[in-house]
Amino acid sequence: MPPLLPALLALILILKTIPISVTYHFTRQCNKNLATSRRSPPSAQQALFLLHAAGMKKINFAGGEPFLPPRFLSNLLTYCKQPLHLESVSIVTNGSLVTESFLAKHGHNIDILAVVSCDSFDPATTNARIGRGFENQIPKLYEIRDLCRKYGIKFKVNTVVCRFNVNDDMNRVISELDPFRWKCFQVLVVGGGENDSSETKKDARGLVVTDEEFDRFCGVHCAQRALSYLILDEYLRFLDRDGRQPSPGVLEVGVERALECVFWDQGGWFVERGGVYDWFREGGL
Repeated sequence: MPPLLPALLALILILKTIPISVTYHFTRQCNKNLATSRRSPPSAQQALFLLHAAGMKKINFAGGEPFLPPRFLSNLLTYCKQPLHLESVSIVTNGSLVTESFLAKHGHNIDILAVVSCDSFDPATTNARIGRGFENQIPKLYEIRDLCRKYGIKFKVNTVVCRFNVNDDMNRVISELDPFRWKCFQVLVVGGGENDSSETKKDARGLVVTDEEFDRFCGVHCAQRALSYLILDEYLRFLDRDGRQPSPGVLEVGVERALECVFWDQGGWFVERGGVYDWFREGGL
């Protein structure tokens, strides 16, 4: 048996019960008016402590826009690296508020910086039709990439494939940006008042693409290094990817009980789709 195989099998077994990678949306406030509301995060460090005790190794901080409360974000970054010593800490941002001064001060606590809203490199498509992105977004992407290289942070790009960009060819710019990881998501309608009706601030129903259309987009970009997270909302509840009710808060019932209340990828598919990868900052742990 190859020497790495037992470790991989053990990892798959662990993934069935342990929340290895968690995305924490600690704010809904967004400087691009895309998010719904904001709630002050209650006892965030206590929740992170419980998740770490349950086996979490990687945390993604997202929003809304996580750079909007910079002091709160910097405190979370410090806590996750000291004293929790998490293997990987990443930030998911639209990029507009990323500054060199912040990265110079806190970059040593950031393993990955992922820029979202990279849904098209045609400004008319991104801003006018999809409603994401911002003016001068493409030059800002190159700036962030260079800053990440300067401070030893891995640079990642996220794209949501929807009705208005499914026929785009993004190969040239993605190749020039050369992110260590480009993640492509198929737009998803989430029930429970998240983005599933005209009554919600975000209505994704008109953006849906078929599985075949998404597969064709991936095929066009198969030369790129492109390809389930557990998602924690600002109330410290796990969100259900099938659109059912969120779990009770982890501070109310604990991590194990909260996980029992939602559907999440607990098996080998998480590994097969690249959920576990080299998520450490440049130069080691």
